[in-house]
Amino acid sequence: MQPLIVNAAITGMVPTKKDNPHVPISPAEIIADVRRCRDAGATIVHLHARDKDQTPTYRREVYAEIFQGVREACPDVLISGSCSGRNHGEFWQRSQVLDLAPDLASLTLGSLNFPKQASINDPDMIKRLALAMKQRGIVPELEIFDLGMADVAHYLVEKQVLGPPFYANILLGSLGTLNATPDNLCAVVRSLPPGTTWAATGIGRYQFFINSLAVTMGGHVRVGLEDALYFDWTAKQPATNARLIDRIVLLARAAGREIATAEEARQIIGMRSNMTPLRMAA
Repeated sequence: MQPLIVNAAITGMVPTKKDNPHVPISPAEIIADVRRCRDAGATIVHLHARDKDQTPTYRREVYAEIFQGVREACPDVLISGSCSGRNHGEFWQRSQVLDLAPDLASLTLGSLNFPKQASINDPDMIKRLALAMKQRGIVPELEIFDLGMADVAHYLVEKQVLGPPFYANILLGSLGTLNATPDNLCAVVRSLPPGTTWAATGIGRYQFFINSLAVTMGGHVRVGLEDALYFDWTAKQPATNARLIDRIVLLARAAGREIATAEEARQIIGMRSNMTPLRMAA
């Protein structure tokens, strides 16, 4: 099977240091944790920005500091910036991160309910974000929580809003969306546009279970504190991003899969080779 692409979702919008002291919040903490994740085997880092009070922010200047630091510390790592609608609903807010030229950017293909709040992604917003990514040469990181979102991907391809390369994160197990089961994972994978490179994760206690299925099915993984706070959910043992990645690397090698380098990840997804000079954040 292909080398395994490890996508590290290291901060997210919800966890705080009260939930887990290892959640990186400040730009300096995020940059340092990206380095640890890269050393553990991550080739993509899915990044959210936070303000000093730990609340999520869309502000370009905060993302710029993070991206600049990551590009200097880990120039080979692929950066995915968040365009989430969970806390901020306006296009001018959600699109600011795109001006900093991440390699990928998140594109959730429908509205959904999380346990305590909704994430609103109306059809016009999805289209506007997708076209903004297309104009900038940014690969959409298609976030799929339900089968209907896979159908939306096909529709956007048909309307030429989306074009290859296709990369998707399948996220299962959040209350209100598809349960974290093998049948549901297989159903979503079968429903993706042809040629899609897919990664999968489970929310909370389901992360390692769905990661394991993805490894053995020939897919790839998203892993990290954004989706799962604990290494051992029975003992409530706080995780670190690097330790979660270490466990996946061990499993992958036991299953006969090597870990993709960043250049291999680019080739697998179908992205351009990273043979250009170091990009600087605007």
